[in-house]
Amino acid sequence: MTISMTGFAAAKGQGAGHSWSWDIRSVNGKGLDLRLRVPEWIDGLELALRGEIAKALGRGNVSLSLKVARDGMAEGAEGLRVNPPALSQVLRALAQIEQAAMTAGVTLAQATAADVLAVRGVLDTSSADEDTAPLRAAILSDLPALLADFTAMRAAEGAALNAVIAAQLDRIETLHAEAKTEAEARRNLAATALRDALAKLLSQAEGMDETRIAQELALLAVKQDVTEELDRLTAHVAAARALLADTAPVGRKFDFLMQEFMREANTLCSKSQSTALTRIGLDLKTVIDQMREQVQNVE
Repeated sequence: MTISMTGFAAAKGQGAGHSWSWDIRSVNGKGLDLRLRVPEWIDGLELALRGEIAKALGRGNVSLSLKVARDGMAEGAEGLRVNPPALSQVLRALAQIEQAAMTAGVTLAQATAADVLAVRGVLDTSSADEDTAPLRAAILSDLPALLADFTAMRAAEGAALNAVIAAQLDRIETLHAEAKTEAEARRNLAATALRDALAKLLSQAEGMDETRIAQELALLAVKQDVTEELDRLTAHVAAARALLADTAPVGRKFDFLMQEFMREANTLCSKSQSTALTRIGLDLKTVIDQMREQVQNVE
């Protein structure tokens, strides 16, 4: 079961005298990167959300936004008040920046009150008298439904990825069969060419070690043999199909396997000694590169 790292879900909820709306979305990433925008005045909420999301997801750049409002009030409008210590810090920082700019001969646009209020922490929405534990519990109880919708979309995207990658593996197998046929035909021609070359060398070489010449030609024949590369391609295709059927996150394994696929295709091209085999190798590289782009979205 292939899971995609691309997904989106949105939901609304209500409880503990409040209503809320949130959305969660993700794109591909090397690991699990969580970026949460949640009300700071709800004690322990962000930490709890991070823990639950980390349990449900393996990889991806994930962004979650949560907006909370008291029933009957607009989102974010309740209990707004200025945080004096934070305001003082921002104003001091602005003064330092303006002074540094004047010293450097740089003219800055005047900061507005809206600019100052937009700085995180200047507006305090918390209430010292309010116990936010019931609200936190209500929000957390609403999270599983959101994550279920989110993971369902990632699974649907993964199913589409699975079909695309499977078709690309079919194409690789077709090209592999063509390469094997061409390699067999080339092997017979190469053997004849080597025998002719050996006979020509022996007829023209006086005093040369015939055994050494034969050894060098045999070594050349081995270097041109692509049987090993074709065998490894067969093994890589089998490994890729096994990963497509795996229920665990396989994205990192797939990333490594793509490198191995490309290594064999590159070697096949370098050893081809045949226009037809080179063309097949280039086609293989194209399909493998396309598959690598798809694999980058696999969790």
